Amino acid sequence: MFKRFRSMPATAMAAVLGCAMMISAAPAGAKEKKEKDKKEETKGGGISVSKGFMPAAKKMEDAFKAKDAAALQAALAEAQPTATTPDDKYLAGFYQLQLGILNKDTALQGQGLDTMLETGLTPAESAAAYNFFSGNFAYGAKNYAKAVQRLEAAKTAGSTDAQLPILLMDSYLQQGQVDQGIAVAKAAIEASRAAGQRPSDELYVRPIKALQTANRSNEMLDLMTLRMRDYNQPQVWRQTLFILLQQTGENKEIALDTLRLMRATKSMLQRPEYSEYASLATEAALPGEVVALIKEGKASKVIPTPDPNFDGIAKTQGERAGDEESTLTAYAQKASTQSNPKVAGATGDAMVSYGRYADAVPLYKAAVAAGGDKELWTYRTGVAQALAGDAAGAKASLAQVTGPRKRLAELWVVKIDGGAAAPAPAAAATPTTGS
Repeated sequence: MFKRFRSMPATAMAAVLGCAMMISAAPAGAKEKKEKDKKEETKGGGISVSKGFMPAAKKMEDAFKAKDAAALQAALAEAQPTATTPDDKYLAGFYQLQLGILNKDTALQGQGLDTMLETGLTPAESAAAYNFFSGNFAYGAKNYAKAVQRLEAAKTAGSTDAQLPILLMDSYLQQGQVDQGIAVAKAAIEASRAAGQRPSDELYVRPIKALQTANRSNEMLDLMTLRMRDYNQPQVWRQTLFILLQQTGENKEIALDTLRLMRATKSMLQRPEYSEYASLATEAALPGEVVALIKEGKASKVIPTPDPNFDGIAKTQGERAGDEESTLTAYAQKASTQSNPKVAGATGDAMVSYGRYADAVPLYKAAVAAGGDKELWTYRTGVAQALAGDAAGAKASLAQVTGPRKRLAELWVVKIDGGAAAPAPAAAATPTTGS
């Protein structure tokens, strides 16, 4: 389940906001003459409070310097009714923020920031930070409309806080504004990658869940494919390929191709995947592939030893394979094999099932040349090339796939490119696949 982001701790808030605001908001107690007020204003950091507000301002200043929260609260209660000018209100807001920091009261901190921002007196150099933290507090209070307003203002003001795009994205998504949320996420993803950094997984996971909820499957898979570039782990591959597997319907050949990619990415993590794969490969008359598959399942401990069901399948398929592999080379070279698209392609599949990937490539190409299913055999050519280590050839072949295997072709390219080496995402950050 998705976890919400937490507001910044009060100690960090004090470091970022407290010091910055003490610099920008000069104490009001020293401002007693208009002439001196004007001089302070020309320095760029001063404010001019009204005469009636000065006594309260002095009390707030003294209490704050003493770090006396009770005294500051009393002074603030006295000051707020007498704050009549924007400058008065700005200073009252500043001390309200400081009281919130002292008391670790985020609601009070947010109120203080809002008061300051609403006066229009926030220094340009502080606008990014003030708006960001106001938006952060609004997000924590589930006031997503306000969070969007403040966070967008922070972004416009130049905020570079790493949490900003995550909070802004989710604030849009929480309001059902999926397109806006995804636009923020994609921009942040590409900005991180351009800077040589790995994007936060939340920039992928939350939009993926929103698209899943909205039944926008193709867009969801687009984003899941992009995610593989940065989170190239078996669990993530399985999530993506499981959804593709659900979409194959009755097309057994595409289902088998999907399971083969799952196997190649070591993302066959549960027994049902092995069961379906073994069944499809058996039906496709690929006994060598079935035997190798079960052997891998046992090595990964997904299939226990012993296992009566899979042990029986392995025995039967091993007997069925016999000496098939030893006869493949001669059979593949026959003109009758290469001129018949179905026979050439099936022989290429047999080569792949025994790990003879490079030998399968000319057979798949012969199947295409003989008028066979171009999408099918071009795709499998690319896969065989990838498994044989011919990355450039594989990409060239996979780029030609435009039919129902296009998504699988794109994912094979992601696998070829390798993606990022990184720890697996936390369970809380994974999208629901129904598995």
